Amino acid sequence: MAVPLRRRLPMLLLVLLAAGELRAAERSSSAMEELATEKEAEESHRQDSVSLLTFILLLTLTILTIWLFKHRRVRFLHETGLAMIYGLIVGVILRYGTPSTSGHDKPFSCSQEDRPFTTLLVNVSGKFFEYTLKGEISPGKIHNVEQNDMLRKVTFDPEVFFNILLPPIIFHAGYSLKKRHFFRNLGSILAYAFLGTAVSCFIIGNLMYGVVKLMKLVGQLSDKFYYTDCLLFGAIISATDPVTVLAIFNELHADVDLYALLFGESVLNDAVAIVLSSSIVAYQPTGENTHAFDAAAFFKSVGVFLGIFSGSFMMGAVTGVVTALVTKFTKLHCFPLLETALFFLMSWSTFLLAEACGFTGVVAVLFCGITQAHYTYNNLSAESRSRTKQLFEVLHFLAENFIFSYMGLALFTFQKHIFSPVFIIGAFIAIFFGRAAHIYPLSFLLNLGRRHKISWNFQHMMMFSGLRGAMAFALAIRDTATYSHQMMFSTTLLIVFFTVWIVGGGTTPMLSWLNIRVGVDPDQDPPPTNDSFQVLQGEGPDSERRNRTKQESAWLFRLWYSFDHNYLKPILTHSGPPLTTTLPSWCGLVARCLTSPQVYDNQEQLREEDSDFILNDGDLTVTYGDTTITANGSSGPHTATTSLDDRRTKSSSEEALERDVGAADHEITSREWM
Repeated sequence: MAVPLRRRLPMLLLVLLAAGELRAAERSSSAMEELATEKEAEESHRQDSVSLLTFILLLTLTILTIWLFKHRRVRFLHETGLAMIYGLIVGVILRYGTPSTSGHDKPFSCSQEDRPFTTLLVNVSGKFFEYTLKGEISPGKIHNVEQNDMLRKVTFDPEVFFNILLPPIIFHAGYSLKKRHFFRNLGSILAYAFLGTAVSCFIIGNLMYGVVKLMKLVGQLSDKFYYTDCLLFGAIISATDPVTVLAIFNELHADVDLYALLFGESVLNDAVAIVLSSSIVAYQPTGENTHAFDAAAFFKSVGVFLGIFSGSFMMGAVTGVVTALVTKFTKLHCFPLLETALFFLMSWSTFLLAEACGFTGVVAVLFCGITQAHYTYNNLSAESRSRTKQLFEVLHFLAENFIFSYMGLALFTFQKHIFSPVFIIGAFIAIFFGRAAHIYPLSFLLNLGRRHKISWNFQHMMMFSGLRGAMAFALAIRDTATYSHQMMFSTTLLIVFFTVWIVGGGTTPMLSWLNIRVGVDPDQDPPPTNDSFQVLQGEGPDSERRNRTKQESAWLFRLWYSFDHNYLKPILTHSGPPLTTTLPSWCGLVARCLTSPQVYDNQEQLREEDSDFILNDGDLTVTYGDTTITANGSSGPHTATTSLDDRRTKSSSEEALERDVGAADHEITSREWM
């Protein structure tokens, strides 16, 4: 029976009203969800601002305290140790003084998947949300996940350290390198940095493997800890960073050769340590036991080490050369702001380019800095030279103190600490023996060939100055996914604290106890010893200083500097002799195109530190009685040696090395080739 229209209308109206109310409720619910999402985003933004403000206030407080310490001449605590103390204080406040703000974490099971995903899309009531992978959590700590949003915010991604904070620190080390003292001790520096770091790595790694076996025996080891993990810890902890000691050396004007040895070792040591750790990670035997020794995998790791280091070196040098060419053949010097900006971007991009290509950015940016200082710096305007030096000095200061402040924070904010007393004590003992095996045997071998020996007090000071710092921390925090890596990170953090506070604070008393010279002019050389050489040419302190540098610089690099002065510098910079005078005559067109007009205006333009390494005519002389025969074939009385080529300047110094030849009384005076 049909329902009359008058009865159906109210029913239709009720249905429409109910549907409208339902849609309004849905819209209201959606609006509430959007409002809640906006509030969460706003709260997250506020917490991000607070976390960054925390570090800025830490740096500000550190700077003000540094000023107070310098004003009061306080040397028992360096600025990096001060930054760590402030970081510890703030870490305690954040850990125990801020309430938990989120308690909505709920574990879900994905038993069908056999591997974790970097990104997950989760369907919640028809809406999809994106989640990113933070890392693995052991089953025993599933209920101890950090519930404090603020502590989560101040825990940075490790890539922040590698891609943002490390590049200015490493670049500044290469850009501010004092070449004269560095190259005078280059052979010793390379031995300490390469051979010494490798020796330290394997000694520490093997000793720590014994400690791990002991921990397993006494039941202190709750998860897997392989031999390769011990070697990786040896590589990480072998990265020295004596920033505290070097700062005190610089302030007290300690012996320049000791400063050069420590600074040069620490600069190259960081590069070697990071490449060595990459090689150990690349060690993958082909058998079932992926952590057993395999000769093929070992030699592959050695090849990886050589390939990564050489590739990174070439990439850094090439970037520096490209920057030098751009600044030379353009008019950028007319616009100092653009010039400085290009210099900054090219230098920083070296690090990222090397990392993107599978090399090591630390090595690349280090040698980029050295190349930029040697070539590009000569092409910059006076304003850009001042700007670039000050810019990277400020960035280096802020980045380094930021890292040390974060170390103090990380002791309380890092969620995966594993502290093992046995492992920590074993690590300190292993580091002591590794450093001793690094310094004393190598110094003995180096002294066999050095004219100016590395004295015992120098060796003791180098042994004492093996601090660990930013590089060891950055390497350790880069991978904390496994039980062994978490234990290594926690131990590394404590080692950095101890060496910066205790060893760094004891630097000044140690200098006094070892009777090491302080208050020395950086350009002043140590007093001459009873070495068998004499100055045949040149007068005055400058000539004598250049003579000493020539005598002691490695012959291979003196040869390099001669080639560099005659060919590379005229091509890449506005200094050096014109290529028309150094290249063959048939290269005249190319020489004129590549030679800058400024070179013709000032043909004698050459930096003093570079002139110490230039090879001139007559650099090799042989003396028979009163007659001297030069390398160009001329002979004459044993007086000053002159050049037959009028285009060359006189040699400012000659090195004489007296040798006994059999029973004869002939004296051979030899000037080493550069």
